[in-house]
Amino acid sequence: MKKFAVMFMAAALTAMSVMSASAVDLPKVEDENYYTKFKDDNISINVYNWGEYISDGSDGSLDVNKAFEELTGIDVVYTTFASNEELYAKLKSGGVSYDIIIPSDYMIGRMIAEDMLEPLNFENIPNFSMIDEKFVNPAFDPENKYSVPYTWGVVGLIYNTQYISEEDAKSWDILWDERYMGDILMFSNSRDAFGIALKKLGYSFNTTDEDEINEAAELLKEQKPFVQAYVMDEIFDKMQGEEAAVAPYYAGDAITMIEANENLAFSIPKEGTNIFIDSMCIPKSAKQKEAAEMYINFMLETEVAAANCEYIGYSTPHAEALKTLDEEISSNPIAYPDDETLENTESFLYLPKATSDLYDKLWTQILSNDQRYNEWFVPILMVVCVAVSIGINIMRSIKKKRNTY
Repeated sequence: MKKFAVMFMAAALTAMSVMSASAVDLPKVEDENYYTKFKDDNISINVYNWGEYISDGSDGSLDVNKAFEELTGIDVVYTTFASNEELYAKLKSGGVSYDIIIPSDYMIGRMIAEDMLEPLNFENIPNFSMIDEKFVNPAFDPENKYSVPYTWGVVGLIYNTQYISEEDAKSWDILWDERYMGDILMFSNSRDAFGIALKKLGYSFNTTDEDEINEAAELLKEQKPFVQAYVMDEIFDKMQGEEAAVAPYYAGDAITMIEANENLAFSIPKEGTNIFIDSMCIPKSAKQKEAAEMYINFMLETEVAAANCEYIGYSTPHAEALKTLDEEISSNPIAYPDDETLENTESFLYLPKATSDLYDKLWTQILSNDQRYNEWFVPILMVVCVAVSIGINIMRSIKKKRNTY
């Protein structure tokens, strides 16, 4: 027992030593003095981000939040959400206060329209100058007053090459292919699901035409009998574990999945797809706005932006960080599609309330309309009734014979 205790203490001291060493292993920053302003003020900021969406020190990566804390003296209280809708509902309900949030394009547009975001003081975010011009003044924030891009990527098809050919995976049609009934996964949120149906029909993601939206709804109803499950994050494990043959998913995660399972591949459908941008914003409820702007600036330090990109697998909008990445990453067509492919992409924009309400109404109908039940229940019921009738007649015949004897 003493030997074990000595070994334990030695291991603990070693771990502490490693932690101590890593504590001073900070990323290179553009202006170290900039980060000293709140050094002795004993303040904290609340950051609300997607799950597994920051370099956290595991696998030898940079612990971004810890590095920020050591550099600035500001504590980071870090929590995560699973969807834009969850983030929105949390903020709208009140009673919570976040200094930094990282929503997606269309949700940023909605929050701007509903006056939920603080305008940014870009004097406190000098590293914004390193953002690639392609991501400045985006359609959802045309004056670039409220958001700073964090990552971007495209949606495509993750598929198992054992069952699906490269040619078939070039179109959204594969998600309606009856040959793969029960092996198709579909996004569980209305915006993504309708977006795929609209693109398959040749329409815009951001259409407000009710006829086009209703046509997409009918298409989604037709698809339902073929769908194994409507899911989001579960796609990662299901496809990697070969529990399904094909699913729509995000390019950044697809790279990780393909590394783990060589049978998987990724394609961007020929009809076009969604290009998404997740951006850092400051909500109206923020209590530490200037410290939050300091955090945003830190996330735009070249080494920090590169570390985040390498860790989570999504593409960086940071021009200087991109130059520092290994060529294997920067030249990967999944993470960085060519210009021709990007020209055939479209961002989600905030839709008018009437259109959003129509989406919600139709999506509820789609999920509650069990076509598989409608298609199979009547034939099965008929077979069961015939079998029961035959069984009753046989029993009566046997009983009659017994009574005769």
